[in-house]
Amino acid sequence: MWFFGSKGASGFSSRSTAEEVTHGVDGTGLTAIVTGASSGIGLETARVLALRGVHVVMAVRNTGSGAKVKEDIVKQVPGAKLDVMELDLSSMESVRKFATDYKSAGLPLNLLINNAGIMACPFILSKDNIELQFATNHLGHFLLTKLLLDTMKNTSRESKREGRIVNLSSEAHRYSYPEGVRFDKINDKSSYSSIRAYGQSKLCNLLHANELAKQLKEDGLNITANSIHPGAIMTNLGRYFNTYLAGAVGAVAKYVLKSVPQGAATTCYVALHPQVSGVTGEYFLDSNIGKALPLAKDLELAKKVWDFSTKLTDSQSGETSS
Repeated sequence: MWFFGSKGASGFSSRSTAEEVTHGVDGTGLTAIVTGASSGIGLETARVLALRGVHVVMAVRNTGSGAKVKEDIVKQVPGAKLDVMELDLSSMESVRKFATDYKSAGLPLNLLINNAGIMACPFILSKDNIELQFATNHLGHFLLTKLLLDTMKNTSRESKREGRIVNLSSEAHRYSYPEGVRFDKINDKSSYSSIRAYGQSKLCNLLHANELAKQLKEDGLNITANSIHPGAIMTNLGRYFNTYLAGAVGAVAKYVLKSVPQGAATTCYVALHPQVSGVTGEYFLDSNIGKALPLAKDLELAKKVWDFSTKLTDSQSGETSS
């Protein structure tokens, strides 16, 4: 691990911004989906990808906010190609509708940025009766990726360009429940911990990307799947923190927290940079390859999460045991 602000092997550091890590990279002809693109690092990711010539589809819960963000980006980046589509990752019905609408539009797909997330919220069940952080952060993205994979395969085949899937994980994957993933207790309210449930969902993002990378490699496909840690950023992701904690964090923020342009850097680096060509199944932080928890590299656990997620997303009710 390098010191905060010092450069790693890529030539970039925790201080590098999304614009800096994509400087000189031409994304013309690429199409990307960025989930949660109406605020925070999702917004900055969409803006910088558009700046580099990528056609960006902003997948957002609130299309009104999304339209306003699109307008703001176009003012900053004249000629930016952006579309806004509705997506609520906590609802499997919404994910399926988004995928159907996307395919109906006949759009190609080179880059899938699974960015959206919620953090440390109280115990709530999703519309599909699944704990909300697991449902939104992991399961919604798992289903979205599954439904759009054929589109990505076709695009990479026809364009002869590498497809890239980027899962936003977090260093919080180290702070899941002691057993890692609580397959039998996903909905157990009595032992719920908002922080550990967040860590569990972020561990699943890593395991999902690793299993996907393995499958894509075995199938000889020109598509990579990687996970990233954006860094500690004070965005509205932390809306559930109490005011005392938020104040304490704010006091040290200027010394340890990243700005939003710095927070979006690793996503944009892994999505666009030529240095990352052919690299798959890795965990990046500060625009460099990092070291995840050994559990995140557990092949058996990754397959178990994959099978568990497939079962949940295939079931009509989406219910799981509590």
